Amino acid sequence: MNNIVIYSIGFIAQILFSSRMILQWIISEKNKKVLTPILFWEISLFASFLLFVYGYFRHDFSIMLGQTITYYIYIRNIQLQNDWKKLHVALRWFILLFPAFIVLYGYNNNIYDLDNLLRNEAIPKWLLWTGIIGQVLFTLRFVYQWIYSEKKKDSVLPLGFWIISLTGSLIIFVYAIIRRDPVLLAGHAIGLIIYSRNIVIIKKDVKINS
Repeated sequence: MNNIVIYSIGFIAQILFSSRMILQWIISEKNKKVLTPILFWEISLFASFLLFVYGYFRHDFSIMLGQTITYYIYIRNIQLQNDWKKLHVALRWFILLFPAFIVLYGYNNNIYDLDNLLRNEAIPKWLLWTGIIGQVLFTLRFVYQWIYSEKKKDSVLPLGFWIISLTGSLIIFVYAIIRRDPVLLAGHAIGLIIYSRNIVIIKKDVKINS
């Protein structure tokens, strides 16, 4: 596929990811506490869909790995906010099966295999593992958020989520600089500011209510 098209998919995904964070940030600033509207999760799901496709065309295993896990956590959060069943049943099944279909299609048609993804000649092994570690850590923020939300029976973004976000984003930001990936670079440059600000908002809210 043409590189312009591939990068366009990636930039649209990152713009959506940034817009959801800006939306969440604005709402939180207005209410002086961290809030998460349903639109945050809906935008997240669509952006994850696009970034997974971008990672597939870029043959970047670290991107695909991170998006596969968070993709389903976004779905779960939409379920927790009682919005999942509002989607048409056919669309729900398409959303649920899409990542698995892409992976199986690529593997069965010899487009790639796991060894090729882990041995990308364009990415030194140490750099690939730096990206994977960053993506795994970045993904764990939503695993943490998912477990926290399941316990609370509500979709929330606690302090730990933002601390993990900031740490993972810093690693991916460094990876993006070395990899010269404008899509990841643009997305995480904005994210670093928002993650830091949400940590400040939560700490202020805790002080006020303590």
